[in-house]
Amino acid sequence: MISLIVAVGDNNVIGKDNALIWHLPADMKFFKEKTTGHCIITGRKNYESIPEKFRPLPNRTNIVITRQNDYNAPGAIVVGSVDAALEKARQTGDEEIFIIGGAEIFRQSLPFADRIYLTVIHHSFEGDVFFPEIDPREWRETARIKGPLDEKNKYPHDYITLDKIN
Repeated sequence: MISLIVAVGDNNVIGKDNALIWHLPADMKFFKEKTTGHCIITGRKNYESIPEKFRPLPNRTNIVITRQNDYNAPGAIVVGSVDAALEKARQTGDEEIFIIGGAEIFRQSLPFADRIYLTVIHHSFEGDVFFPEIDPREWRETARIKGPLDEKNKYPHDYITLDKIN
């Protein structure tokens, strides 16, 4: 199974200036729980947006997509395309492969995806990177869980699972 995992604002924004816009520890925990033990596929810019002390993300096979032939990401596998990344991930025997961004990698991967873990943060943020539009004729909601709202998680949010129809 190929899954996209992403958090978006109400306006489909996912970032600004190569960084997350919001601080939502519950969503970080959700992301970690879902992806630990699996292959994660990310674009170079998204990979570089992860604080250096957390790269590569621990307890996951990190696969970085870049067109830079000499790119060095110690502890990660570097490939030149989404197809190559998916092939490397399949070679590990992983049952669920996660695409973690950024926007262009999501756009290129959407046709291959079986599932989307979509955290919708009920707030419109100013940003410069957006998640691609999801065609409601191709996806159905199979789960929705309300995220916690407390002093650490100041934005109301839902964890939504979308599965591809057919």
